[in-house]
Amino acid sequence: MTAVKNKSVHAQARDDTLALRDAMIEAVFMHAPFDGWTPKALVAAENSVMDTFGEGAGYRAFPGGLADMATHASDYLDRKMLALLDDQDLASMKVRERVIAGVRARIEVCQPHKEAVRRLLGYLALPGKKPLAARLAWATCNRIWYAAGDNATDFNYYTKRGLLFPVYTTTSLYWLGDESADNEDTWGYLDRRISDVMKIPGYQARAMKALGNLPNPFRILKRPA
Repeated sequence: MTAVKNKSVHAQARDDTLALRDAMIEAVFMHAPFDGWTPKALVAAENSVMDTFGEGAGYRAFPGGLADMATHASDYLDRKMLALLDDQDLASMKVRERVIAGVRARIEVCQPHKEAVRRLLGYLALPGKKPLAARLAWATCNRIWYAAGDNATDFNYYTKRGLLFPVYTTTSLYWLGDESADNEDTWGYLDRRISDVMKIPGYQARAMKALGNLPNPFRILKRPA
């Protein structure tokens, strides 16, 4: 009985922590366009949720600072993506269509927070943040593949996610600079990149060429004047 009670207490603590972190991220998304992905944005977000979560909410939510904040922001957006995909009939789609739906859903949940996401990716582009950026992008690709119905545990697990990784990351960068109506240019770019994946062998060379044709990512990551 005691073990069950302790388990319930721990589960409630996890739920409370998740609720705090989600609330903080939602507040950060409001402040980051103006303050950047910085301690200033973290403090502003903490002040925004203080009435609900009390003092020290920022440290309790993200004891590791900005890196923790970035990690949870990516997880928050991934969960929103999965919720969006739950409303789609993925079972009736071909694998190619499922993967496209996954990448589109991830970008669509970012759309209301585009400037905050720009600041987040700017932070992840800083020296020393490359491993964190790669880990977060890989986790997103992994979730997209699982949502698409992939349960591979052999070498295909790494192959599929490795192929999606440059598609997802370059499409995200393309989206940041896209000013077309309803992101039409981004969806066209995504469709072409997925088509490249389906034409293996020779995909790696085309992916590198596609990367070379992208606008300067540091220019894209700057907030428009």
